[in-house]
Amino acid sequence: MADGAALEEAIRALSIRFGDRAETGEAVRATHANTLTWIAAEAPDVVVWPLATDEVVAVVDIASRHRVPIIPFGAGTSLEGHVNAPRGGISLDLSRMTRILRVSPEDFDCTVEAGVTRPGLNAHLRDVGLFFPVDPGAGEATLGGMAATRASGTNAMRHGTMRDNVLSLRAVMANGAVVTTGGRARKSAAGLDLTRLLIGSEGTLGIITELTLKLSPIPACVLAAACPFATLSGACEASIAAHMAGLTLQRMELLSADMIRAVNAHAKLAMPEAPHLFVEVAGGEAATQEQIAEFREIALANGALSFAWAAKEDERRALWRARHDAFWAVRALWPGKSVLVSDVAVPLSALAACVSETVQDFAAEGVIAPVVGHVGDGNFHMIPVFDAGDPAEAKRVRALLDRLVARALALGGTCTGEHGVGQGKAAHVSAELGAPAVEVMRAIKDALDPMGLLNPGKMLP
Repeated sequence: MADGAALEEAIRALSIRFGDRAETGEAVRATHANTLTWIAAEAPDVVVWPLATDEVVAVVDIASRHRVPIIPFGAGTSLEGHVNAPRGGISLDLSRMTRILRVSPEDFDCTVEAGVTRPGLNAHLRDVGLFFPVDPGAGEATLGGMAATRASGTNAMRHGTMRDNVLSLRAVMANGAVVTTGGRARKSAAGLDLTRLLIGSEGTLGIITELTLKLSPIPACVLAAACPFATLSGACEASIAAHMAGLTLQRMELLSADMIRAVNAHAKLAMPEAPHLFVEVAGGEAATQEQIAEFREIALANGALSFAWAAKEDERRALWRARHDAFWAVRALWPGKSVLVSDVAVPLSALAACVSETVQDFAAEGVIAPVVGHVGDGNFHMIPVFDAGDPAEAKRVRALLDRLVARALALGGTCTGEHGVGQGKAAHVSAELGAPAVEVMRAIKDALDPMGLLNPGKMLP
């Protein structure tokens, strides 16, 4: 924790500098702690809203002089405790930094401030025929937060993750220096790749304030289908076969039967309560029709029961809105229960085995756990439903999730495909990367943030 007198001096300095954009009210601080998952909330001591990079520098300078931690905050939608303040300190809320600084349609790129959201950017781009494709489940997530956690989402199968779609960053480092990590060229061999060092660093190495992003053309034709399967493993095998056939699907999402039940109730839909693949193809009309026809053959060969086409835009939006609202659908179907979201990713060839073994493991323990995932790239999420007030049940769920991670690592996978490490997955980093790699990470952290003030308690075990 920050020294009491030093903290008071820091809060006083922030109040003088930022006026009513520095708040210490309990309700405001509570909304800037972890609110969406099982991890206990740890509120900051003060919340500050900067409006530009130079104001972020001013906050870092005050924090450094008084040795007060800084926790970068975007929209608070992360799922592993990234925005918690275990040592108290300053929640630096970047959500008011919402300027779109430049759009270059001829170069398919743009530069935005960290508080811009994907829907906000895409609304701005609509008239130039471009869009930003990285599409995490939380629509209100900020682009700065998405870069900091190396987010991906439903479009990753075709368009990649934040790692693949950020050309360069502007960031404020722990010493107050403002660093630009690159230019707008699509490739560069100049020096270390600082852009990708900061992407996924979860605010522990620097505070991202601007991003230069790749953009993609809005496709001429988009078709989607909701395909129920006889078995969950059949749906997984279909996704593997589609990948091996070289289909250029835009999205392919897996939902278990109990997930479909929750989605139906929440979104007022009437899909068969069976495992589903939601599939989307985009491109020219002829190529799109051909891809859908090929996928249909693959799906039928792996136990697909039927196809529900969604060619109209409003139908497709309803389908994907239902998918993105999966977390809230589960909470609504089991009111009064705790809901925990955890993800892993494995090589695609191991997907069916990992999903099947995990579902069997949860069922054997009597724990309800709907499955949803971006199976086109081997990433899936378990959403256990349990009573957090029952110590035995909570312990059982934690053991199940530990076994899930161990299973994924044994298959050559990762403890987190897209949620990041934060607090929730820190204990698994050494098992995945090994002690030597963790020490390299720690050395980088110590070199760039010697006082340990940037988002302490995250990522490193």
